[in-house]
Amino acid sequence: MLILGGTAEASALARLLAGEASFAPLLSFAGRTVSPVLPPIPSRIGGFGGADGLAAFLRLEAVDLLIDATHPFAHQISINAEQAAAAAGVPRLVLQRPPWTPKPGDDWRVVSDMASAAVTLGEAPRRVFLTIGRQDLLPFRAAAQHHYLIRSVDPPDPALLPAQADVVSARGPFTEGAERALMERCRVEVMVTKNSGGADGKLSAARALGLPVIMVARKPAPSGETVSDPAAALAWLRAHSEAPRGA
Repeated sequence: MLILGGTAEASALARLLAGEASFAPLLSFAGRTVSPVLPPIPSRIGGFGGADGLAAFLRLEAVDLLIDATHPFAHQISINAEQAAAAAGVPRLVLQRPPWTPKPGDDWRVVSDMASAAVTLGEAPRRVFLTIGRQDLLPFRAAAQHHYLIRSVDPPDPALLPAQADVVSARGPFTEGAERALMERCRVEVMVTKNSGGADGKLSAARALGLPVIMVARKPAPSGETVSDPAAALAWLRAHSEAPRGA
């Protein structure tokens, strides 16, 4: 079986599978993080060459089951997984955490993409906390009047950084208390984030501080059977491992 990973859910599933002698799992990382936390099962790093390349891999390695446990914003990878699984005749399950929903006291501005988020910041200079990773910074170079606090696991490409930017390299999850202390220390006025779901310490901190949040919405979820819990994914794997191939 092949797990397309890079998320906490993929890592949790890998830990569950480490004790399952009936499976031969392989966890694949896209390679966007320089030093990923390696799982207790075999792994690989790097792409497949699109949907056709992934379909060829599934056939060559005689993969029986495919789990798409990629990041909710890795939309193209999920499209490739859907097409490859169909082409190779491999059952596929999507393991994806549910999105956040606003809670009482939240002040969200929901936008469709990073360019819209940059525009939504407005013309007046603000101190902005960007928690969007290092791949999507370019649109904010056009909003150079703001001062940015940027957090990512790996240091961003300097060519993508806005003119006024402080970079914090850190790997989550982060507690509400730590997030609140960081926002207060850096005098954050607004936060920009993706609706990734999962741990919400930064949202709780923004709510407690009365800070607005510019929330970049997800694209439509991948089609096909979907679960949000690694234990449910394991149950799916067990059920499908007992069925004949093609059933």
